[in-house]
Amino acid sequence: MISQETIVALASPSGAGAIAVIRLSGTGALTIAEQVFQSVSEKSLSKQKTHTIHLGHIVDEGKFLDQVLLSIFKNPHSYTGEDVIEISCHGSTYIQQQIIQLLLRKGCRMAQAGEFTLRAFLNGKLDLSQAEAVADLISSDNEASHQIAMQQMRGGFSNEIAKLREELLNFASLIELELDFAEEDVEFADRTQFSELLTRIEFVLKRLIDSFAIGNVIKNGIPVAIVGEPNVGKSTLLNALLNEERAIVSEIAGTTRDTIEDELVIGGIGFRFIDTAGIRETKDVVESIGIKKTFEKIEQAQVVLYLVESRKSKVESVLPQIKEIKQVHPEKPIIIIFNKIDLLTDIEISEITNVLSTFDFRLSTIFISAKSNIGIDELKNQLLSFVNTGALRNNETIVTNTRHYDSLLKALEEIQKVKFGLQSNLSSDLMAIDIKQALYYFGEITGEVTNDELLGNIFANFCIGK
Repeated sequence: MISQETIVALASPSGAGAIAVIRLSGTGALTIAEQVFQSVSEKSLSKQKTHTIHLGHIVDEGKFLDQVLLSIFKNPHSYTGEDVIEISCHGSTYIQQQIIQLLLRKGCRMAQAGEFTLRAFLNGKLDLSQAEAVADLISSDNEASHQIAMQQMRGGFSNEIAKLREELLNFASLIELELDFAEEDVEFADRTQFSELLTRIEFVLKRLIDSFAIGNVIKNGIPVAIVGEPNVGKSTLLNALLNEERAIVSEIAGTTRDTIEDELVIGGIGFRFIDTAGIRETKDVVESIGIKKTFEKIEQAQVVLYLVESRKSKVESVLPQIKEIKQVHPEKPIIIIFNKIDLLTDIEISEITNVLSTFDFRLSTIFISAKSNIGIDELKNQLLSFVNTGALRNNETIVTNTRHYDSLLKALEEIQKVKFGLQSNLSSDLMAIDIKQALYYFGEITGEVTNDELLGNIFANFCIGK
């Protein structure tokens, strides 16, 4: 149900700043604003046009609280589809609270998390997937996640789903019509065209489902575990990648006993680097817990950087460990990084290369000096090569939302049931059941099918004021 109450919230980040924005939305927004706003030109707000800005003061029983700019957005041409007022005041937390408290006394109530966007959805200004993209856009912290959120917010994903749903709905109507004339044994739906449509829908759904693998890690940052024996330069490498002294570096083996994480944007893609405890046999209880966490981080990581000291004997000793990781995680990219290249001769590099040639698996290898910053750019380029950004460059739809992913999987399952039924000459009434279920899952994505619990879960994750 669409609430008739007028809501208010701080739309800008909390805390002191140059300015703050207080937002109102609802049937009484204009009337309430008129009670507290005094225009310098003495104009009546209710008589002003939509999308106009006015200079004046917020006044509480003759007391001037602040000089502000007040923006008017009249329904239906506003973000929420209701009358919306935005008050740009000075960023003092005291001023913010005084204005909000005044508006509450005049009849507003505090907005709940995401309530402005919820009203935009309920009033038909956004579909559900676009509304979810608003939250993704606000939380985007790199070029790739921003691009995906913008593409979805512009309706790219919604349009693709809506088109498939409309075509399937047309055939569903013809199938239903056949049921009304079951005794006449007539077919209104062309089975050949229907089969072609199902094949096309199946192809699109599989593409969208496959895109989730890359979309999810781009949205949340690609986890990269830095592993290896103690004292090979893992913390130095993390510091070199981040270009700051993030981890403690020491000659003492076992300095890092817990995982250290930090983020870095490379080529518009977010990476989460995890410096782990050195892998070795130890009786130290604390260090052994850290080593256990190392293997947990290897499990969670999308890419593993295995750091090795650049000596032939060291390479030979760690190859069994690398082989074990590769056997457990055959699909996981592993880059062997030979550190301290500045201390190597050409002969020593050749010896290491010969040792690697006897290894059972093909591995990516890079020679670096974390201390001297040699080879770090090459490593960053290697990491980028593991990310399929082709879909981003081509502006294709990429699924990043787990809820969408789940609905797509269920829709694909129903489409495959319909396809099998068509090939098996299944009766129209049985096919109609599976078609309805597929349409239901399509509708779940865009919000044509929804419930209060679903909306509550989605908008609870929004910030208040959006």
